[in-house]
Amino acid sequence: MGLCNAASRMRRIAVSVTAVAAVFAVAGCAGLIGKSQAKDIAEINVSSPELREGKPLPREYSCRGSQGSPPLRWSSQPLSEAKSIAIVVDSHTTSDSAVHWVIYNIPATTTELGPDASADPPAGSGQAKVTSGKAGYEPPCNSEGSYRFTVYTLDGKVNPESASLSETLKQIADQTIARGRLTAVDIQ
Repeated sequence: MGLCNAASRMRRIAVSVTAVAAVFAVAGCAGLIGKSQAKDIAEINVSSPELREGKPLPREYSCRGSQGSPPLRWSSQPLSEAKSIAIVVDSHTTSDSAVHWVIYNIPATTTELGPDASADPPAGSGQAKVTSGKAGYEPPCNSEGSYRFTVYTLDGKVNPESASLSETLKQIADQTIARGRLTAVDIQ
């Protein structure tokens, strides 16, 4: 008889603990149980006098042209914790994906880069080696695909001693406090 009472009491305790946890979670008190590591990411508006969202990448900014990196502009709400800007250009085609440009440690007060900024980057910035192994802007060649120009605001700076592209991209991801993107589809 005592064994049945003990089992019944344990079931009631388990149900009570579950109910309390559910109430905390629903009431927004999940922080008492466990805190999420996710952080809020603000939005950046990205534009270009040469690129249009969802339209083809102008031929002159591909491997068939000679213009280098296209001009980019961006804006967002003021972020007091902003320490630098990073830009990543990548592509996704039916056959593969590639990173074409990573520029980082752009001063946080910068809101645009002119044409061919990869040849004359802002003072203090650095450029990572991309998928091809080259540092700087490696123009895309595949005529079909999506070409993403993503601007990140970071709460720190990227360590230029990063040995690999993946380490540099991880540092950017870990420090991102705002993000925006302009995507071109196919090449003219």
